[in-house]
Amino acid sequence: MSDNKHNIKSVGDAIREMLNSYRLNNKFDEANVLASWERMVGKPIAKRTKKLYIKNKVLFVEFDSPTMRHDFSMHKTHVLEMFKKEFGEGVVAEIIAM
Repeated sequence: MSDNKHNIKSVGDAIREMLNSYRLNNKFDEANVLASWERMVGKPIAKRTKKLYIKNKVLFVEFDSPTMRHDFSMHKTHVLEMFKKEFGEGVVAEIIAM
């Protein structure tokens, strides 16, 4: 029984290890970013977002109006820093508002 004590892992560590072994870690992190969009930017911005996806570490955000796109573009550096702080440097490297 004492041998098993040293092999015990938290569920989170076990899941992260499994994701790494199947090379799904990046997709999992990207899904977390997309799922966190409303929480990170707030309901008003999230409601005006038509489309949201990540490709090659670039977060593409399509808004429902040119005015909203322009307003967001002025703050995207701050939003990018929030995502980097929350999810790490390697998940989103840039944000493009469309």
